[in-house]
Amino acid sequence: MEKFRIGYGEDIHQLVVNRDLILAGVKIPYEKGLLGHSDADVVYHAVSDAILGALALGDIGKYFPTHDRKWENADSATIVQGVMTMMKERNFAVNNLDVSVCCEKPLLAPYIGSMKQNLADLLEVDVDAISVKAMTNEGLDAVGSGLAIRASAVVLLVSDVQEQPSGDEDQE
Repeated sequence: MEKFRIGYGEDIHQLVVNRDLILAGVKIPYEKGLLGHSDADVVYHAVSDAILGALALGDIGKYFPTHDRKWENADSATIVQGVMTMMKERNFAVNNLDVSVCCEKPLLAPYIGSMKQNLADLLEVDVDAISVKAMTNEGLDAVGSGLAIRASAVVLLVSDVQEQPSGDEDQE
């Protein structure tokens, strides 16, 4: 019997000068980048939190804390890889992923294909199981004012591990 788990993740980081803008592992040319302990890739962080949420394991701060120098300026792909290891240990796999990235600038449309491919590669699924959408916040709040970028992710995990009989079944 297949088991399904749905998870949701969200992350937001402030835009600042003198940082690279990296979204889903893609370095995007822009005058600002995201401030954070690691490379601040909000897409990878939201995806990691979605997977952890589906597994009922908490959030990335529990496993990749900002006070640990090991994660300072780290490539957030390593966080996704760590979360994938936890997922596999529990006999789950990603079925599909839906990500929304919200920012006023820069225009993300030219980078969506590369973002989808990077996510597919990390999550070990076909690229057609990955959706990445870009949107603005219509000038509202910190995102709409161009001060931050937010990402949200929803993931469906599936496990086809057969449950062991409990021994309570009637035997003939």
